[in-house]
Amino acid sequence: MGENHWGEGNRDVAEETGGPWSADRLLPSLRPVRAGNGFEEALEQILQVVRLGLVPGGGRLPAERELAALLGISRVTLREVLKVLQDQGLIEARRGRYGGTFVLPRTGPADGDELRRRVTGTDIEDVLLFREVLESGAAGLCASRGLDDEGTDRLRRALAATHEAPLPDYRRLDTHFHLTLAELSGSPSLAARYAAVRATVNDLLDCIPLLVRNLEHSQHQHTVLAESVLDGDEEAARAVAREHCAGTAALLRGFLA
Repeated sequence: MGENHWGEGNRDVAEETGGPWSADRLLPSLRPVRAGNGFEEALEQILQVVRLGLVPGGGRLPAERELAALLGISRVTLREVLKVLQDQGLIEARRGRYGGTFVLPRTGPADGDELRRRVTGTDIEDVLLFREVLESGAAGLCASRGLDDEGTDRLRRALAATHEAPLPDYRRLDTHFHLTLAELSGSPSLAARYAAVRATVNDLLDCIPLLVRNLEHSQHQHTVLAESVLDGDEEAARAVAREHCAGTAALLRGFLA
């Protein structure tokens, strides 16, 4: 994505697309992301800006340096976010004197329509919160109780499978990793309820694209989570699980906007 500039030479173009959409004008909608899920939370916020029409079709997004500073992320991470939006047909990069990153007008059903249809009648915030409670609880129990040799082997094999997974199989093996943690917690009730809530979450995740940057980040979190459990560090295991769930929640909220 090229750098955007708001000089005298492109003032007419800016006026035609609703004025210069500076970071200041979007300030109520954009805020610094929290540490841990920078890519996912930045994607959530910019998706909301685009999908809510805060920058109209044909309008130009603020300069990369403005957006990156406002979100508190590097320009490398911002460019990865913008690449996702471009791949989804929501924005385009234009070169030249009047270049920049522009929001594309909607010409058909929004990509999130199927997701919104599935969410109808579902309290998504309750689902995401319940998932976070169950996952952090399972991770904490596994760490505090400790795993025997068989449990340790199961967890390591489930983790390794996610790292080796081809893209089409990733979500299935990701689910297996988290179900394994729930089962190893020692609470059959927790495992059963986690399986049910994960089925609902997967139904929603199937409506959004697999993002390589997000999967790489998830893989890192999986590794840290497993290490925390095996080290018996309950506090760290719970914290990593909560952070991991927050990243997924940010993606879903972004595509739902």
